[in-house]
Amino acid sequence: MRNQLDTIELSSIDRHAPIVKTLCWPNEAATQAFALSLATVPALGHAFIALHGDLGAGKTTLVRHLLQALGVTGRIKSPTYAVVEPYELPDLNVWHFDFYRFADPREWEDAGFRDIFASTGLKLAEWPEKAAAMLPTADLDIAITTTSESERLVTLSAHTPTGVALLQAAAAEGPAL
Repeated sequence: MRNQLDTIELSSIDRHAPIVKTLCWPNEAATQAFALSLATVPALGHAFIALHGDLGAGKTTLVRHLLQALGVTGRIKSPTYAVVEPYELPDLNVWHFDFYRFADPREWEDAGFRDIFASTGLKLAEWPEKAAAMLPTADLDIAITTTSESERLVTLSAHTPTGVALLQAAAAEGPAL
């Protein structure tokens, strides 16, 4: 009976290829506008967003603007050495991961990351490929490519219904390509 229920509950969106949208952010103000738009989407409260891009592409900048849009005050730092920075807001828990220096799979279990990813709240992960074997499928992948000193080419890939909701609401920000 369990297998039958799992099959029945799957929607067509759970089984098709990712929905992809490409944007151009001409400057940091466009990054901030995207973050402000994303912060208004109710589905964000239960999302896992994976951030891809080279060093200096703007992953942490996007996270900083998103956290500020959600109401985080004070200094927002990259969790490069700590691996994760938690933020508690009145109606939302947020975890910002940076797996750049992640090397030992035992660290995943020891740090309780499995429990974090199983809990409600927003999870943002930079360098998710470094922990790919342990991470669940991201609701939304955001790949940021530097095209000039200030301009970024951004590819959004939605993999779940939550990701599609985020993509549809946030993709309105910035010129589409």
